[in-house]
Amino acid sequence: MKGKEIIIPIFNSLLSDELTAINQYMVHSKMCENWGYQKLGVAIRKQAMDEMKHAEWLIERILFFESIPTVSLLHTIKIGTNVPEIIANDNDDEFVALHSYNIAIKNAFDIDDQGSVELLTRILKMEEGHVEWAEQQQTQIQQIGIENYLAHQTECIPG
Repeated sequence: MKGKEIIIPIFNSLLSDELTAINQYMVHSKMCENWGYQKLGVAIRKQAMDEMKHAEWLIERILFFESIPTVSLLHTIKIGTNVPEIIANDNDDEFVALHSYNIAIKNAFDIDDQGSVELLTRILKMEEGHVEWAEQQQTQIQQIGIENYLAHQTECIPG
């Protein structure tokens, strides 16, 4: 099915956002695990996997519209140098994503593309969950201090 021309660049832009997030989150996940913060690494890796789902869904929608997904464009990846920076960088990107998805939903609604509205809304809700998680982590760091927070992120895994 041929999609309306206005929506394809929007989907490709969102796809670039998701592909960038995947890379950033995977590096952050591995950094946390390398520092011994396995629980935090697993949580961030789960978010990377969510972003992979989003990218997959966007690619499927672009193909449904008989267009070619642009997978070669990434934005600047912002790698944190410590845990608070990692969480802040990822949260900042999620806020940008919320804004982008809200605009995309409005555009899809304006061209009467309910299928895209539904997909974009589903992704938006998952992105809101990522923001909520990051805000919880930032609140915990503020309330119990970075040392206590990090102590809770470790897990002894033999070998």
